[in-house]
Amino acid sequence: MAKNFMAYPELRHPFVETPIHSEGQATVLYQGNTIRVDETGEIGSADGLLIRPEDLNRVNGFELKPEGACYQDMCIPMNDQLLIEQDGKQWFDLTAFANLLEQPYVADVEARIWSFAEIPAKRESMMVDAMAPHFEVTDRQGNVVRMADFKGKKALIVTWSSW
Repeated sequence: MAKNFMAYPELRHPFVETPIHSEGQATVLYQGNTIRVDETGEIGSADGLLIRPEDLNRVNGFELKPEGACYQDMCIPMNDQLLIEQDGKQWFDLTAFANLLEQPYVADVEARIWSFAEIPAKRESMMVDAMAPHFEVTDRQGNVVRMADFKGKKALIVTWSSW
């Protein structure tokens, strides 16, 4: 008779929930990247995510400047709903920013994972500039190939999927 088994059974238990993060951490999925945020704030809304302002650049490429949250030559003016102060610390409301930019996202609040779609304004500039978005894939030999490695060069991207 065949025996059922699973990979790494010592790490899994079907009836015990195992947290993905330590308390206060979160994972953000954006443009094919997985970004672990080590410190998050508490927010009143069910699916909201507060991050430290210095983590914003790692998450979506925006940086805070006096004129607002900026990505390349696009700047979004800041308002009181985006920068929040709690317990003497400043936080950036990433989900309010996504709502402001009409950026779709989904959240698994229990697992502390947020997945953000492309920002529409960034996508529009990509289409005007005819530039492919940043992504990275692993080739058959296990080497990581980044689109950024081909900056300034023409590249033909061929994709295939069995599903």
